[in-house]
Amino acid sequence: MTDLVVRKLLIDLATPFPARWNGGDAFRSAFFSALSMSFPVGEQYFMDSVRAGLKNLPEADRQRLAPEVQGFVGQEATHRRIHALFNGQLEKLGLDNELERRATKRLRDNAHRDVRVHVAATAATEHLTAMFADWMFRHPEALEGAEPRLQTLWMWHAAEESEHCSTAFDIYTALQGSLEWRVRLLRYITLTFAMDITRQTIRNLWHDGSLFKWSTWRSAGKLLFAKDGMIRGNSAMWRAYMEPGFHPRQQDTSLSEQWLRDNTQRFTVVGQPA
Repeated sequence: MTDLVVRKLLIDLATPFPARWNGGDAFRSAFFSALSMSFPVGEQYFMDSVRAGLKNLPEADRQRLAPEVQGFVGQEATHRRIHALFNGQLEKLGLDNELERRATKRLRDNAHRDVRVHVAATAATEHLTAMFADWMFRHPEALEGAEPRLQTLWMWHAAEESEHCSTAFDIYTALQGSLEWRVRLLRYITLTFAMDITRQTIRNLWHDGSLFKWSTWRSAGKLLFAKDGMIRGNSAMWRAYMEPGFHPRQQDTSLSEQWLRDNTQRFTVVGQPA
């Protein structure tokens, strides 16, 4: 369990930014924009799932994990709000968030499932985002050329994803969720998430007019499929999640912790453990 701090990010998202906001790179901009488009509906789902999981725990576990859940919900609510502002600027640029509509329908269709399924899905997604967050700190070139305010947005989000990476996992464990379903949901979430982001990225690139340019896919190969790219560079940690003795705290979060210590001027603390 960790002591989660809720922070208010001190950046301006009212000022517009260009469609190729990520250093003028068409693919990096379209890809990260697609990620942002997935966040508001996803963050709401994570909050709802974790709160429902907490309510289904025995009293002792509920009291033990309640402060952690409170911090988790506070951080995710802030992420949802900030990315809604970011996505509002994307909408003004003419980008259509088809991913959000598809994800909303999928969540509605699966709302009847056991609470442990939703908590396991949340834990799996949080593992993916924590992996990507750690990768971001090791590869700052992924945001090279972006405005400082937008770099701050993504690095702050990444740092907090690393910080609360174990909350849903611990609730799933307390609910006596099985390893079989933990693995099954990781595979399902990985496939679904990859398909959603790929489709939305392609839509974004089509709107940008850069879908069929060689430079676009050269950038994609470098970002995602290089030896230490976002996908290949995280394969070992992805597989580790399926091991019986795995816990999210096994992942090194020192870089995200250092970023938070070095950038206190970029946010204010609005909630922290007593």
